[in-house]
Amino acid sequence: MSETNGDTWRDGQWLKIGVMTPAPLVESVSDLLGVLSGAGVELSPENRDGVRISAFFQAPADPDAGKQLLADLRARLAELFALYDQPMPSLVQEFFPDQDWATSWQQYFRPFEVVPGLVIRPSWEEYAPAAGEQVIMMDPGQAFGTGQHASTSMALDLLRISLQNVENARVLDVGCGTGILAMAAALFGAETVLAIDNDPEAVRVARENIAANHLTRTIRVSGRSLTDTEGSFDLICANIIHNVLVEMAPELVVRLAPGGRLVLAGILAGEQEENIVRVYEELGCRPEERRHTDEWTALRLTKTAQEKKCRK
Repeated sequence: MSETNGDTWRDGQWLKIGVMTPAPLVESVSDLLGVLSGAGVELSPENRDGVRISAFFQAPADPDAGKQLLADLRARLAELFALYDQPMPSLVQEFFPDQDWATSWQQYFRPFEVVPGLVIRPSWEEYAPAAGEQVIMMDPGQAFGTGQHASTSMALDLLRISLQNVENARVLDVGCGTGILAMAAALFGAETVLAIDNDPEAVRVARENIAANHLTRTIRVSGRSLTDTEGSFDLICANIIHNVLVEMAPELVVRLAPGGRLVLAGILAGEQEENIVRVYEELGCRPEERRHTDEWTALRLTKTAQEKKCRK
């Protein structure tokens, strides 16, 4: 197995593309690479430079198609790094023989309970749920959308708590990604769920996952923006990043019904956490619960007053 920085594609092989990623971008980069590759991601242990995230792509027969894939990948990553005001790092490429690489990694992914009462299982594993358990089928090609990252798991548990003893709940999942929060909301008892994302690829993946889990009657997926989303919701969840959560705060709160709840994640503990709390408190949302895992924070808030003008 040789390592190269060139763009040479070899038919019948798998290409491993690695990118060194600062800690705040790990979930977003992993999610993007997982969706684009559809074949899983690999994370190295964290060091002072961050985490090396690697995705796996099957080499196409057409070299021009391979070069175009790399160009598109660089462009998508550069756009994501720019959102965090981070420079785009170089990509490291490594080729592997085809053999049965596409399925050999499956042995490392087994059904697991992501939060109490909710199990994630891959499509190739059977699982008999215990009484009171709900199951979402999702493969690790969806990266952190499987619920393994701290932000996602904390958001799932706050979502579960927020829907307890709530009847006929209307839920909005903003930046739905793979659709895991939307599906969990449906399984936790929501009457209707609207999942939105401005990334067409995320919309496609979410629709596929929701259909595979037979939840299309409850969940609608849309590529419409938040500003074009109509209606009032009892619960809104958003697992995105701090700056976007601040920018969209007025739009989120105005769509939240009086007494409704917000579940926000993708926030770094400390300065980002306190700023999010301040912004949403100014809009009439009281923090009810904070969760912390490693450097990440997730929040549950309740709308207690009419929305006010946001001061960022």
